[in-house]
Amino acid sequence: MKKTIALLSTMLLGGLVSCSVAKKVVAPPQPKTVNLALTEDPQPNRFIELDYGIRLNVRDERANSRVLQKYDASATTLPQVSVSPEVVSFVSESTRRYMRTMGFNLDADVATDYMLTLTIREFNLSFLSGVGWSGTVQLNVQVHDQNGKLVYPSVVAVGRASTGGSASDFTLGSNALNTAYARALKDIDWDRIAFFLKRAASPSLEKNKQVTGAGNTALESTVIRWYIDSSPKGADISVRVVSSTPDVKNTNQNFVGSTPYETTETFDVKGLTFNNSGNVQMEVICEKAGYITQRRRFNLRQVIEQKEISTKFNLVKEE
Repeated sequence: MKKTIALLSTMLLGGLVSCSVAKKVVAPPQPKTVNLALTEDPQPNRFIELDYGIRLNVRDERANSRVLQKYDASATTLPQVSVSPEVVSFVSESTRRYMRTMGFNLDADVATDYMLTLTIREFNLSFLSGVGWSGTVQLNVQVHDQNGKLVYPSVVAVGRASTGGSASDFTLGSNALNTAYARALKDIDWDRIAFFLKRAASPSLEKNKQVTGAGNTALESTVIRWYIDSSPKGADISVRVVSSTPDVKNTNQNFVGSTPYETTETFDVKGLTFNNSGNVQMEVICEKAGYITQRRRFNLRQVIEQKEISTKFNLVKEE
């Protein structure tokens, strides 16, 4: 009986030891880190003579904020991955540095600065057996003027990069993602953005740039000579805008002076562009007591090209 009890005790103890060995806890794998860096600089000082500054706004609108999207080296688990620095702060800081290198004047004047909005749509990394590491970055680009009007519609800039190597080498993964990001920045049409920040030498070089009153168009820098005379002299001169385009509004008659009227002025016709100027006229009205009122219209496309509004009214007495 004593031998039987001893044998059962030994078997029970052995089972407990075996059970404890079987339930030994395995430490979870350490998190991996993807280090973000700007690995390519742009051509320096390309845009150092722009007339206006620009501000940068970065938004994160990724459908999935996880950086590691696919990883088929493990059939059961997706490695835990952290990013250093955080994606939005990295994109904001590195893009500002990228733009400063090119010569953009950031945060120059809140009253006249344009606004560049970068929306992050994709910023991810994958590992596929037989392919290796691949990175994808997608940025939506928009530019608004000082009045919040969209002047550069949403355009997608995309960067992709891939590299072979071990699934456990997350340094290679970081390199692929950083290269993709550099290519996305390079894919942005910086020349087009700079176009809006520089006043062209001639209105014909910025055909669709509208007059807003901010003084940032070639039209608003175009000096027009006015010379209006009449016989007899001393007639009142008024002007008004007559438009057949919805971009430019008609105006009421506005008194400007008496003949001989001579001045030089720049354009301040809201909504006017070089392209729509052919559909806009400046009407000049000449009035004098005892004489018939006369009106003449001048096509603004011709005025822009000739830089002059000049005429003489030979007044006819009322009968």
